[in-house]
Amino acid sequence: MSEAVPVKRLILASASPRRVDLLQQIGVTADAVDPADIDETPLPDELPPQHAARLARAKADAVAARHPGALILAADTVVACGRRILPKAETEAQARYCLGLLTGRRHRVLGGVTLAVTDDTGAVVRRLERLVRTDVTFKPLSRPEIESYIASGEWHGKAGGYAIQGRAAAFVRWIGGSHPNVVGLPLFEVSNLLQGVGWLTP
Repeated sequence: MSEAVPVKRLILASASPRRVDLLQQIGVTADAVDPADIDETPLPDELPPQHAARLARAKADAVAARHPGALILAADTVVACGRRILPKAETEAQARYCLGLLTGRRHRVLGGVTLAVTDDTGAVVRRLERLVRTDVTFKPLSRPEIESYIASGEWHGKAGGYAIQGRAAAFVRWIGGSHPNVVGLPLFEVSNLLQGVGWLTP
């Protein structure tokens, strides 16, 4: 069992309002939200699970120095088709590319989570990390369905070019694993991590 530490301030290292909402579903409100500004470009030959784990760790480390004596919760969501890491769609062309790859097939959503404990200088003295996989299968999408979804704008900034908590829920034929992981944060694992350091009471 993990050793408990004195209760600290909880900092969410994310700019995602979805992660704020997800935490609130389990009764958790961060003391502050401080997004990490890091380069999220995949490294050469980096596999999707490695990418998700590395980015979650890098986000936590980037924010830690600004919050001495705090807990830093960071996460990254990666949508993968085979070994291919799909982008966080910023343009219609990227969204069409993603949906074209995902139509009628199964893909993986990898959620990397890091909970970093900082000391009074802001140095990270402990990291608790989890990597969560969810499998998702899309139905075959027609061109009108894709174009209608593109027109909605819901895809913007979303990993893999879709939001399962929105209209894209109608595309999902099957899901295996954590649904909140696909939205942006695996709540079961986050709850366990927070309990493990004594921040959250079981």
